Amino acid sequence: MPVALRVIPCLDVHDGRVVKGVNFRNLKDTGDPVELAGRYGAEGADEVTFLDISASAQGRSTTLDVVRRTASTVFIPLTVGGGVRGADDVDLLLRAGADKVAINTAAIARPGAIDEIASRFGNQVLVLSLDARREPGHPSGFGVTTHGGRNSAGLDAIAWAVEAVGRGAGEILLNSMDADGTVGGFDVELIAAVKQAVDVPVIASGGAGTAQHFVEAAQAGADAVLAASVFHYQTLSIAQVKDALRAAGFTVR
Repeated sequence: MPVALRVIPCLDVHDGRVVKGVNFRNLKDTGDPVELAGRYGAEGADEVTFLDISASAQGRSTTLDVVRRTASTVFIPLTVGGGVRGADDVDLLLRAGADKVAINTAAIARPGAIDEIASRFGNQVLVLSLDARREPGHPSGFGVTTHGGRNSAGLDAIAWAVEAVGRGAGEILLNSMDADGTVGGFDVELIAAVKQAVDVPVIASGGAGTAQHFVEAAQAGADAVLAASVFHYQTLSIAQVKDALRAAGFTVR
């Protein structure tokens, strides 16, 4: 039985509100995270991802109260990221209701944090959030960024994905910073390159604008497809995306 492809709405949260921009800039308020999470749960989303996009830049932890309230309204897996520095932060988020925790900036600064979290909680809890963009100076042509795409980490994206999985990351949330918010389509070349290099699930993120874009991401090897603005603005529904994937021959829930 093939594993069902997951469709995941993403809540990018800034100061307690869901926001969306283009390439993480010019952010617009799109609603309350608790209300949106509840709506997506009712609409058939397979998971919800909650990213506190200003936590790392502001040097603070994820807002636990919003996580608690969001977790109490949805009965599907909730992944939370933003400002996660180590195993103690993961412990707090799991206690607040998260099912999985995403780490990005802190893992780049201290890769051993991945080992610590995976050994304490298991790799099924740990998602590497990888914000990649095209940087010709790297062997793969893709580099890693931090702080919401504002800074280059000086790392090759594919090599970093391989290292993180080797250290215990159980899943990769792969966000194309070039495509983010553009609704021009996922970066299928990036998805295929990462999927070929690692043996854990890859969640494709960044660039969804049409139902066909989700199909293209799945065809490139994505195990899950994630989007924000097309769902927040109701350009597409979860059901429309699943129908398109099903019509293209993919198994969905």
